[in-house]
Amino acid sequence: MSAKDSSDNDDIPFNRTYPLQPGVVDHVRPGVRRVLCNNPSPFTFTGTNSYIVGTGNVAIIDPGPDNEAHAQALLDAVKGETVTHIIVTHTHSDHSPNTKRIKAATGATVYAEGPHRASRPRFESEKHSPESGADRDFRPDVLVRDGDVIEGDGWALEGVATPGHTANHMAFSWREKNYLFVADHVMGWSTSIVAPPDGSMIDYMASLEKLAARPEDLYFSGHGPDIPDAQRFVRFLIRHRKAREASILHRLAKGEADIPTIVRAIYIGLDPRLSGAAGYSVLAHLEDLVARGVVLTEGDPVIGGSYRVA
Repeated sequence: MSAKDSSDNDDIPFNRTYPLQPGVVDHVRPGVRRVLCNNPSPFTFTGTNSYIVGTGNVAIIDPGPDNEAHAQALLDAVKGETVTHIIVTHTHSDHSPNTKRIKAATGATVYAEGPHRASRPRFESEKHSPESGADRDFRPDVLVRDGDVIEGDGWALEGVATPGHTANHMAFSWREKNYLFVADHVMGWSTSIVAPPDGSMIDYMASLEKLAARPEDLYFSGHGPDIPDAQRFVRFLIRHRKAREASILHRLAKGEADIPTIVRAIYIGLDPRLSGAAGYSVLAHLEDLVARGVVLTEGDPVIGGSYRVA
């Protein structure tokens, strides 16, 4: 183990200091502006971040929820400029619905991985994640695949497929500056929710490993502050998820259990408003464990009533 690897064993604290006020244009870095939507919640922290990339001819990343005031704040922020691109990272209803307002006002082309879909075909008939809802009406003008580059005036963003939080989740890399607009896959204030049917822990962990191997060292997140020393933070998240998995297995080693029982055992002091989300997260871990043959359940791992160690 190298000295760097050893230092990575230190805990990285979440940063919950984020004084940005809704509607204020925050010049985060040269060529990057940020506007916060006024939609705070236990799932969105202080609200959704929308980003403006470039100057003069610009892209807007994640126009946000169905919120007229936020759409107007974004349009005010780019007054005198031309919005040429609208880029959407994923189709939860706190990120994509305002696209229609920005497109109507600007005529910009909409880019995204694709419309909303479940993480597994068998989930298509299931209700969507309770986290923020699914924007099932969203349709991009241009489909973006992993590695595709979207070019604008003085900037170029590479699509980085990061399924897990949703099946169509995509981050965008400004390689020249070593920035990654990582949306909800990595957040500096909290762990991301991975909730079937929208999300998949199998995909989420693979996407974390993918990001850990990439060069970007500054992340701009969908909620909360930016994340410096990004690869180290991603490695922290990987360890955290593996520790959560170990806690689930520790509880199951004591005997067969259902999801509410596991949640009570491993989420001590949990905000009651988050108990449903915690249950979905445990479900995502269990689906992964069942797929790997570590845990058993009767029938489909998503609808199994109880789980036991294999």
